[in-house]
Amino acid sequence: MGHHGPVPPSEPYYRRDLALVHHRGFGFHAEACAPGMLRLLEPVLERRGLVVEVGCGSGLLTALLVEAGHEVIATDASPAMVALAAEGVPGAREVRRLTLPDDPLPPADAVVGVGHVLNYLPDAAAVDRALAAIATALRPGGMVALDLCDLEYGRARRDAPPQGRAGEDWAVVTRFELPAPEVFVRHMATFLRNVDGSWRRDDERHDNVLVDTTAVAGRLSSVGVEAEVRDGFGDEVLPVGLRVVVGRRR
Repeated sequence: MGHHGPVPPSEPYYRRDLALVHHRGFGFHAEACAPGMLRLLEPVLERRGLVVEVGCGSGLLTALLVEAGHEVIATDASPAMVALAAEGVPGAREVRRLTLPDDPLPPADAVVGVGHVLNYLPDAAAVDRALAAIATALRPGGMVALDLCDLEYGRARRDAPPQGRAGEDWAVVTRFELPAPEVFVRHMATFLRNVDGSWRRDDERHDNVLVDTTAVAGRLSSVGVEAEVRDGFGDEVLPVGLRVVVGRRR
């Protein structure tokens, strides 16, 4: 059922099994971030603006945005995630595949994301290009709100032991690696129960580029967005090293 053997280059992250595991067992991050995100987006809702979500995953935050009354175009680079979001959030204006930094974003009154989507890009230069693409997509007065893993994220987990999470029909074991200060690697083994009661396994390796988030505001300012780096979207407590960037286009 899951992919085995060589990974298709077009689908390096969040193939079918890991997408399902993430959907079933990792909604807590979107739920924690949603109240603060919704408060930030109140001016966008008042003027009936368009929200473009990057890295929507299976639509966990998307559903809360739509429920609050937002018009949302939800995007993700993973076809498996896009399929889950399209099925789970029929109220979204559109759910589409989009891979930063090269795929163009639609003009938006807000670009948002949780789950450190930009850290999945190959290097800091690609992150810079993605930030520029987001800034270009924002209409005048439009806002950006997303989370990013700082270099501290890797330092705090350098010697962390493997971690596991499990539900009734799924499990995942994650091992961490920090081959360089700006490279954080997760090795994940996922286990899903088949309809006949047997279990299947799939493995993914996720390479994340960590960035110096203190420099992000300056990069955004150079492309017309006044931004600041915060500890959260609102009152939520984020994992060590995860920062939030909030900005507005001039």
